[in-house]
Amino acid sequence: MKKLMLPLLAVLLPLAATAQLTETFADGEFTQNPSWTGDATSFQVTSQQLQSDGPATTGTQLQLVTPCQAATGGTVWEFWANLRLATSSGNYADVWLVSEQADLKATGNRGYFVRLGGTPDEVSLFRKDATGSPVYVVNGADATLSSLTNNLVRVRVSRSATDAWNLERDLTGGTTYTSEGSASDATYQRGFYFGVYLTYSAANNRAFYFDDFRVQDSAAPRLLSAGVAGAQQLDLTFNEPVATPQVAANYRLTATGAPAVTAAQRDATDPALVHLTLAAALPLGPNTVEARTISDLYGNTAAGPLAASFTYTGTAVAPTINQVLITEIFADETPVVGLPSSEYLEIHNPSATAVLDLAGVRLLKPGQTGNPAVFPAGATLLPGEYAVVCGSTRVPQFAAYGKVFGLSNFPSLTNAGDQLLLRSRDGRTLFEISYSDTWYKDSRKKEGGWSLEMVDPANPCAGIENWTASTDASGGTPGRANSVRTSNPDRAAPVLLRALALNPTTVRLFFGEKLDSLAAANTALYGLSPAVAVTRAAPEAPDFRTVDLTLGTALQANQALTVTVQRATDCVGNAAGSATSATFGLPSAAAPGDVVINEILFNPRTNAVDFVELLNRSGKYLDVQNWQLGNEKPDGSVDAEQISSGAYVLAPGQLVLLTTRPDIVQSQYPTSSEPAAFLAMSGFPIFPDDAGVVAVFDGQGRSLDRYSYNKDQHLKLLDDLNGVSLERIRAEGPSTAANFHSAASSVGYATPGRRNSQQQDAAGGAQQFSVEPEVFTPDEDGMQDFTTLNYQLDGTGYAASVTVYDAQGRLTRRLVRNETLATSGFFQWDGLTDRGQKAAVGYYVLLVELFGPNGGSKQEYKKTVVLGARF
Repeated sequence: MKKLMLPLLAVLLPLAATAQLTETFADGEFTQNPSWTGDATSFQVTSQQLQSDGPATTGTQLQLVTPCQAATGGTVWEFWANLRLATSSGNYADVWLVSEQADLKATGNRGYFVRLGGTPDEVSLFRKDATGSPVYVVNGADATLSSLTNNLVRVRVSRSATDAWNLERDLTGGTTYTSEGSASDATYQRGFYFGVYLTYSAANNRAFYFDDFRVQDSAAPRLLSAGVAGAQQLDLTFNEPVATPQVAANYRLTATGAPAVTAAQRDATDPALVHLTLAAALPLGPNTVEARTISDLYGNTAAGPLAASFTYTGTAVAPTINQVLITEIFADETPVVGLPSSEYLEIHNPSATAVLDLAGVRLLKPGQTGNPAVFPAGATLLPGEYAVVCGSTRVPQFAAYGKVFGLSNFPSLTNAGDQLLLRSRDGRTLFEISYSDTWYKDSRKKEGGWSLEMVDPANPCAGIENWTASTDASGGTPGRANSVRTSNPDRAAPVLLRALALNPTTVRLFFGEKLDSLAAANTALYGLSPAVAVTRAAPEAPDFRTVDLTLGTALQANQALTVTVQRATDCVGNAAGSATSATFGLPSAAAPGDVVINEILFNPRTNAVDFVELLNRSGKYLDVQNWQLGNEKPDGSVDAEQISSGAYVLAPGQLVLLTTRPDIVQSQYPTSSEPAAFLAMSGFPIFPDDAGVVAVFDGQGRSLDRYSYNKDQHLKLLDDLNGVSLERIRAEGPSTAANFHSAASSVGYATPGRRNSQQQDAAGGAQQFSVEPEVFTPDEDGMQDFTTLNYQLDGTGYAASVTVYDAQGRLTRRLVRNETLATSGFFQWDGLTDRGQKAAVGYYVLLVELFGPNGGSKQEYKKTVVLGARF
């Protein structure tokens, strides 16, 4: 019989050989020359043929394998078989042409095999992956092996240099082949074993016969890739094992100034890998290696040159802050537009020279429980390279997009928004992003199927202004430059938004963007007036938008101080040219009436949200931490939500706008809102669209203010109340309907976080009754939309009626009827008649009937006002 040419033993590899395996069992055994292993006791050689002789037990599976590394283009496999049984789902033979493992039964084994029989009684070629069932490469005709006792066949399989497979058979056992079909498959380029794998029922334990195994490789080796293993070492990977010895003179680098190859050595365990040693260090940049006169184990020689390109960028280094970026976020995968239906992130190395070593880098969300996702050893990111990051089970979905890191514990990405961190092995923050679905800037794309893309990687610290929805037709650009990429530099210096005294010796500074954490830790940058020493400055991770200052002297409650930052530097290097400052004070306890409801939107537009604005009208600094905002129900119960779990201090006269979605409120009122005054709440009370009671409580549950609103309090002339807020008229006035008015149309019908469009300062002077303004134009433009009748009395117990007459003395409006008065206050007239219609332009008289305490004498006062109109 002909002998097996073992690929790992050079002494058995004469270059004139053309067949890697020839086995005819002419010597009557299979244990040597070549050696078959596996279930050897369940096989025998009978009449110079391999015969099964296993247990007579249904469901038995037997295997026998021998080393064989022919797997790539130019290989032909042939064998003879006779299955003396009726093939079925429980009776068939698999002849493995290419197997990665010696154990053909192993679940994770991979390779190619020919199946004889099975349910379709066919001759077919299959591919086996590490997971899942085998898949067809060539699906042969059904009922080919239809005999009940004698299924004779000779099979030939060939694989071309372009990975085209052809399956042929001869049912007489001869060599007059008939094609079963052709197909292309390049999945596996390497194999180590050839073998047979049998499955049978009890009566068929001795019914399998095999002979004339032959594997022939007639193709020269191909160079697949070149990789940098060190400054003076290259590793070349061929498509098949190559012969030894290797000659250094057969290799050269083509780049100008590239060093010579001084040694070439085949790897001790992988004969398809060749290590090249260089005379000097590689030059940085792209290069090409050429190989000539390269032979495989069977005498096939490639004259060459065979070429492979590579780039040398130096030694991989651990990334520092903003050296590895998240540049694309795919949080909402449905409906599918063109991308895989799976969440992913894209990371990017913006450096032109540095190779990043990502081993041990962690991907996580702040506060998450359980283990974070960790990049494995060997994970690198080349200069300018992009890579997809996804869950470990989703890698096959993104294989076509280039480099993919499949991580266990990949965090679930929330569609509406989330915060993501990349942290180094030692816990330092490398990159932070807090995204929101408002960043899409496209109502259609934010519904799913489209990714969020970073616009300018050179501006990594920016938020919504540097992110937008992908414009690629597939919905995103995983693994490559973003479709929206363009120059979008950050040239603005950081701004100090506010300062907060957390306790008598700690002050927290809030900035409008991420800071350079090293620069921000310099205590010399900060000064307080009146003078208080700053002993420590600590920028707070993970986003470095806040800095905590430790003071050398304890602060006094309600003492106004100013903190000045001499030079704040953001994370891309912009520095404040001049000092930026903020006032603050140590807070004290709030009393009822210190904070009042200043504005409420209870009937928002479609897809918008409610908001409530509070005003600190006291002279104190007040901390709203653990305060509650609620809707007081008719039965006295309160639907309440916490305003803030952390410290948030209101200065005297300061406003705060409460809502769950500041971004939506700002988008609804872009020209009349003040984002710096917004405080996002995690939950919000449900305020009915018709009427309700807004209530504010301190941390001990004590009521600070309440306001009973009703849609009828809106200006009657408004056709649509959706999106129109009710604004407080006078800060010092009571929280009653008379002290609220619809926001002006000229400001978009609301002023969240800003001075109210209808705000009016208290009237001065010593008059008992006065009108302010004396000329008004009720047209909702925010200028003199109503008039007020102000009063100042010398005592308590008075009551009054107020009636409006036109210039002809006709009754226009009964404004007040026998209402008990405080010592000071006002009545509002919005220019409407008793019928809810707008009164005509002209002069009007406000007749005041004032009744003394305890039913005393009546006095009358007349005040003239002009109802005008703008032309």
